[in-house]
Formats: sequence, C-alpha cells, structure tokens
Amino acid sequence: MELYYSFSVLIVLASLFAYINHRYIKLPSAIGIMLMAIVASIFIRFAGGTLFPETTNKIFKLVSEVDFTEVLMGAMLNFLLFAGAVHVKLADLKEQRLPVLTFSTLSVILSTFVIGGILYYVAPLLNIELPFIYCLLFGALISPTDPIAVLGILRKANVKKSLETKITGESLFNDGVAVVLFAVILQVAHTNASEISIASISWLLAKEVIGGLLLGAILGITASNAIKRIDDYIVSVLITLSVVMGGYLIARGFHISGPLTMVAAGLLMGNYGRKVMMSKVTEDYLTKFWELIDEILNAVLFLFIGFELLLIPDFSMYWQISVAAIIIVLFARFISIWIPSVIVPFNPKLSRASITMLVWGALRGGVSIALVITVSNNDYKELLLEMTYFVVVFSIVIQGLSIGKVSSILYAGRKMSGDIANPGEEK
Repeated sequence: MELYYSFSVLIVLASLFAYINHRYIKLPSAIGIMLMAIVASIFIRFAGGTLFPETTNKIFKLVSEVDFTEVLMGAMLNFLLFAGAVHVKLADLKEQRLPVLTFSTLSVILSTFVIGGILYYVAPLLNIELPFIYCLLFGALISPTDPIAVLGILRKANVKKSLETKITGESLFNDGVAVVLFAVILQVAHTNASEISIASISWLLAKEVIGGLLLGAILGITASNAIKRIDDYIVSVLITLSVVMGGYLIARGFHISGPLTMVAAGLLMGNYGRKVMMSKVTEDYLTKFWELIDEILNAVLFLFIGFELLLIPDFSMYWQISVAAIIIVLFARFISIWIPSVIVPFNPKLSRASITMLVWGALRGGVSIALVITVSNNDYKELLLEMTYFVVVFSIVIQGLSIGKVSSILYAGRKMSGDIANPGEEK
C-alpha cells in the first residue's frame, strides 16, 4: 500500500505540473515539470513547516523513503532505455560506431580523471578538504551522459542527425563503463581494497558490457520471432513488457548490465523486429505504447529529480564548489572529446562546431543522482550530493533549453563564413 500511495502521489503531481506547463509555461515537458518541482521544493523547505507542518513532514518522509537508486536503476531506466532504443536506427548507429564507441569508453575514463584531478586542487582554495579518491568518485558518477535526459530533450531540439546519433549512441552505451568505474572507485574509497587489479576491473567491465549486449540480443531476436508467429498486438505488447521486466531479472541474476541489455534488445526489436517480424498494425500499436510509457515515466522521473532537492540538508553550504563543479565538468567534457578527436582517426573529422555541440549536448540526469545516493553516509556524501544536483540541474535546464539555439547559431555561422576549409572535416 505504501508503494501504491507513493506512486499515486507522484502521478497526480506529474499530471498537474504537466498540465500547467503545457497550458501556461510551454517549456519542454520534462524541464517544465522539473522546474516546478524545484520551486515547490524551495517553497516547502522555507514556508511549508510554518504554513502546513503536517503535510510538509509527509512530503519529506515520502521523498526520503523512496529508494531512488532502486526505482531508477532497477525499474524506470530499463523501460526508458528500451523505449528510446526502439526508435534508434541501427544504420545511423553503424555509421557513427567509432565515435560512439570512443566517447562511451575512452571519454568517460578521461573525464573521470580530469574532473577528479582538477577538483582535488580547486577544493582547498574554497576551504574544503576532499580526498582524491572522492574527487575521482565524483568524476565517475558525473561523467556519463544521461540517456533519459539526452533522449527526451534532443528529440525536440534542432540538432544535426549525425550529431544526434553520436550523442544518443554514447548516452545509451556509456552506462556500463561508468557504473563499473564508479563501483571500483567506491570500493577503494570504502575499503582501500588492495586486491583490486587491472585484470579484475577488465573482467568486471567485459562481463557487464559483453554479457549485457549478448543477453539483449538473445532477448530481442527471440521476442521478435515470437511476435512474428502470433501477430497479435495485445500479446506483442505483453511480450515486449516481458523482455524489459524479465530481462532485467535475468541480467541482475547473472550480475551483468541491465541497461545495456535493454539497449541491445530495444535496438534489435526496433530494427530487425520492426522490419521483418511485425505487421503494420502491430508496429503501430507497439510504437504508440512505448511512446506513452516513455512520456509518463519521463514526467515522473523529472518530477522526482526536482523533489530530490529536499534531500539536501543545507544547499547553501557548498554552493561555491558546486558552481565550480559545473565549470570543471564542462571543461573535462571538452578535454574528453577534444583529445580523442585528435588521436582517433574519425572519418570525417570532428569540426569545431561539432565538438562544441558534443560538449554542450552532454546532459547529466537521474543516473548521476542515483549513483551518488548509493554512497554511504559519511563526511563527504552531502558535498557530493549537492555538487551532483547543481551539475544535473544546470545541465538539464540551461544546456537542455539552449542546445537547439546553440546548434542553429553554430551551423548558421559556419554556412555564412564558409567554415568548411579542412577537407574531410565534418560539416
């Protein structure tokens, strides 16, 4: 009953905020809902205790008792990744396979160490002592681009197709690397485990990534063939639901990446299954069903991100280093894109405008918040949580709202100035 009560409150609030945003504010739905939740959180924090103390206590209890990490990483993320991957074309992804592979692996690792190194030297300047291992931990949890934020916002932005594929593909695949990296650094931070080696890390990463992709491929092909044999849209919807829910249970049981399992299954069912195994009627129903699931869960997720502000005891305590973290994360993102663009033989090469878009379009979201919440309570968790929240909100609101305009300005400027002088450079 408690779970039903909590989810009912979230759905009611999400629908109310979505209506107000659509009717009056007219921002992208996810951003509008999150901003209203942030405003509501600020009001509750400063005025709720005086005006309606009993209701305020219930709201604080609701937010604090929901296991955001389990809800997002164990449930919502699987549905959202599958729904997003279903709409990604494998042909586009294949065309951008080298940038996607590079950015989802090498760039995540580079970003983690750049953020950790800079933060370690900047923190003392603001009278904050943060051990290097926790600086690296923050780098690991904030480096991966969030697939939910990226898919939800890029879909409505005026971004070039090749760039959209790069950013979307990276966000779908970088979770496996980031989660393993975060888990290893967290283990070192908590236990100083000397038994951790490059070999053990490599095995863990290979098991997570390869195991997840292989399981997803098996599920996607099996489900597509099952749908072909019955061609009933109701049963087909049930089959796709079983792929997501049952697939997560299998992935969890074998300790492999659930997100990558969903990505692989969604890509296969959205391409192989849709072209070969489904009738037009079944395809239409499945498309609309997963679009609806995507929109509903996105609304609930961004509502929850807004209300996560209530988990920060005093968000004015670390505001200076949190603002600095935003700049550090953007700079690290630039380094993690620029260095691979120099050493990896991309064809075509990345232009300055493309690098700028890859930096500005790298949105952070619920995955980073879910990871930071798993850090055990100690002297540094509140600082890590506040820095993460500042970066996530800035990313979604400022970068998310401006990415379409930045794209238009960059590429309009290139056309006017004729900035396509380098042969083989991406246009």
